[in-house]
Amino acid sequence: MKTINMDHVAASSLLPEVVEAMMPFLSEKMGNPSSMHSLGEEVTEALEEARGQVAGLINASDQEMVFTSGGTESNNWALKGMVLANRSRGNHIITSSIEHFSIMHAIKALEKQGVEVTRLPVDKYGIVDPDDVRKAITPRTILISVMHANNEVGSIQPIAEIGKIAREHGVPFHTDAVATVGVIPVDVKALNVDLLSLAANPFYGPLGTGALYVRKGVRIEPLIDGGIQEQGLRAGTENVLGIVGMGKAAEIAAGELESRMAHLIPLRDRLINEIPASIEEVEPVGHRTQRLPGNASVLVRYVEGESMLLFLDMEGIKIASGSACISRSLKVSHVMLAMGIDAGNAQGSLLFTLGKDNTNEDVDEVVRILPPIVQKLRDMSPLYKRTTKFKAIG
Repeated sequence: MKTINMDHVAASSLLPEVVEAMMPFLSEKMGNPSSMHSLGEEVTEALEEARGQVAGLINASDQEMVFTSGGTESNNWALKGMVLANRSRGNHIITSSIEHFSIMHAIKALEKQGVEVTRLPVDKYGIVDPDDVRKAITPRTILISVMHANNEVGSIQPIAEIGKIAREHGVPFHTDAVATVGVIPVDVKALNVDLLSLAANPFYGPLGTGALYVRKGVRIEPLIDGGIQEQGLRAGTENVLGIVGMGKAAEIAAGELESRMAHLIPLRDRLINEIPASIEEVEPVGHRTQRLPGNASVLVRYVEGESMLLFLDMEGIKIASGSACISRSLKVSHVMLAMGIDAGNAQGSLLFTLGKDNTNEDVDEVVRILPPIVQKLRDMSPLYKRTTKFKAIG
């Protein structure tokens, strides 16, 4: 049975070139970047080369990139580090109601420490209104954090416009760009951001490796104390193996970005159009065009997403139901609820995230296999039977 991976938001295979770049750091190049001798210097050179490669992907300077263990750490650091650095100025944060859990839970922890939070609503497409950001700013606002694109429904936020508003009011602005860096063009200068979180795995780099962009002149407090690694901002020996892989993946992504998007968008649109056409009571979720190129999110009424996911898995098709971070919790997506989707329908979410290895034949398989799975599950659903009965009576 052929395996079709349409869950690239969770993980993607490393590019062969990335594996090749990483291999020497599993054997002969085992120095510590903090060492003064030649082994350390050799590794330091590789570390700084990777820093430049990642910086180049988002139009930043090398000195503005600090490596982390991934998007979750970068997000936590951006919020908590900025609160620590700006306690004398205020204690108010503005965010959206559809952020990743690494933002949501970090903010809840800050609220317990007395930080005031404004959570902005989104429209039916999952998009924040920049005017709502403007209205929410107060003299005590010390940070605005709105994600660049939502990983569940794919909608891309008007970050440049929000960033402009933040600059006008002198408020630092952070965006969680884990879902976008290496996937669509990201330019930190054009987006008007002060801090930006990113991770390696969305652009075929290693899991557990990320970075935080900190614009020159922005003051942020470290969360990890110890040595002077990463310009004194993040203590601890750097994950050279992962960082080298991230750097190589970033370099390749910068050169392939347009061709990858051109490959993914038609596949995405086929899923968004053909699944509802082949199954009744199905609707796409998120903005139809202002969305990530490989993200196809749909709601299937009267069926649980987890059940469809498991049946598809038995057919070799790997997808997600909502966020990878909540798929095991059996909780209704907070993103769907914020978009005005009721809890019952939100249970039927399916998330297809495509990668460069996916093909039209893969989409054909989904469109062929999914309808009988849905029908089988609906035949067992009392809710579906009642609904069809009422329709027949009406």
